[in-house]
Amino acid sequence: MDRTRSLLGWYRKSARSFPWRIDKPDPYVVLVSETMLQQTQTSRVAEALPQFIERFPTIQALAEASNGDVIRQWKGLGYNSRALRLRDAAKTVATEHDGILPRSLALLQSLPGVGPYTSAAILCFAFNKNVVVLDVNVRRVYSRLMKRQTTTADVEADNTLIPFAESIIPARSASEWHHAVMDLGSTICTARSPACTRCPLAQMCPSHAVLVDVVRTKKREPEFRGDPRRLWRGRFIEVLRQCSPGTELQHSVLFRRAAGSPLHVDEQEWYTATLTQLQIDGFIQLTPKGVRLAD
Repeated sequence: MDRTRSLLGWYRKSARSFPWRIDKPDPYVVLVSETMLQQTQTSRVAEALPQFIERFPTIQALAEASNGDVIRQWKGLGYNSRALRLRDAAKTVATEHDGILPRSLALLQSLPGVGPYTSAAILCFAFNKNVVVLDVNVRRVYSRLMKRQTTTADVEADNTLIPFAESIIPARSASEWHHAVMDLGSTICTARSPACTRCPLAQMCPSHAVLVDVVRTKKREPEFRGDPRRLWRGRFIEVLRQCSPGTELQHSVLFRRAAGSPLHVDEQEWYTATLTQLQIDGFIQLTPKGVRLAD
C-alpha cells in the first residue's frame, strides 16, 4: 500500500536511534526499556538503559536484586514504583517461567506492572508479532489517519482504533511499523502544532492541515509547599539514594536536604504520613534513629 511504503520509506531515512531499537533485541531488554519509557523522556532512557542492563544483565540478576539495589539504579528515571514492579515481574518470570518471557498477552499481563501496552510492545518489538501497540503518540496518529479530526486534542476510542490498526499494520514488519508510527507522532504528528507540510502521509490523511490547536486542561494535583506531593516523594527517595547503602538519616536532616529548609511543626503530620506510605510501598525503612533506603 502507498501508506505503508510512504511511512516506512520516511522512517528508514529519518529513524531516531535508540539502544533498544536493534534487530532481534533481547526480550528482557525490551521489557526493561518499555517499563522505563512509561512517563520518562527517551533521552533519559537512552542514557539509563545500558547502565541498568550492565548492573542487572539478566532476568535472574534483576529477580535477585533488593529494593534498594533497584531503586539506586533507577536514578533519574522518576516514578520509582516502576522499578519495584519491574523487579517483581522479573521474579515471577524467573520462578514461574524458567526465566523466559512468555509469548502470550495473557501471560505477560499476569506479570506485575505489565499492562496492555507493555505486553503488546514486548510481543511486537521482541518477537515481531503482528499485534496492535497503542501509546499516546500512536493513538493520535491513527485517530487523524482514520477520520477527519477537528482539534489537536481529538482522539478516537481504543475499540475503534484497534480494528483500524489491524487493517493497516504490515504483516511482516510490525516492529518497524510501530517504531515508525511512534516517531511520526513524536516529531511531526504532534499533540500541538503538527507539522503537516512535512508529513509523509499528508496526501492520504483526512486531518491534514485542518486541526485547530487546543490545550488539554490538566488535573491539579495535591500539593505541599507549592509542589505536587509525588515530587516530594521522589525528593525524599533521591536524598536517600545518594547516601551509601545502609546509611540512616535523621528526619530533620532528610527533610532539610530535600526541601532546603527545616520542617515546620504544622507540617509534621503530612511528613509522617508521606514517609509511612513510602515504607508501605517498599521504598524506605523507618528506624528508631531515622530513615534509610529499603534493603
